[in-house]
Amino acid sequence: MPKTAAELVSDAKASIENLTPDQVAHEMSSGSPLIVDLREPEERAKTGTIPGAVIAPRGMLEFYADPSSSYHRAEFDPQQRTILYCAGGGRSALAAQSLKQLGYTNVAHLEGGMTAWAASGRDVSRD
Repeated sequence: MPKTAAELVSDAKASIENLTPDQVAHEMSSGSPLIVDLREPEERAKTGTIPGAVIAPRGMLEFYADPSSSYHRAEFDPQQRTILYCAGGGRSALAAQSLKQLGYTNVAHLEGGMTAWAASGRDVSRD
């Protein structure tokens, strides 16, 4: 039986690590996780980004993250702590699940995405 997009996101969130803005900020201050912004350019222009985030639009993530891909980007390492975010947490949940399938062993996502990050009063970078 087919699933809805909401069901896919719910299933993904049940199988990945979901972090609050406070948890992400703590990891950023105590280590050097790879923070990945999955949003489209117009979304980033409108709301800014988490400082230091790597830009990887959702449609390219698996290609950037796969070491065997001709599109692989060096900042992506399956062994590195990787935290993904989008606007609200749906795309990043699905993306975290996908990276786990690619062999990423320490991946999580920001529950609530950029919306939750900004609402928590955390720093936002605007280029």
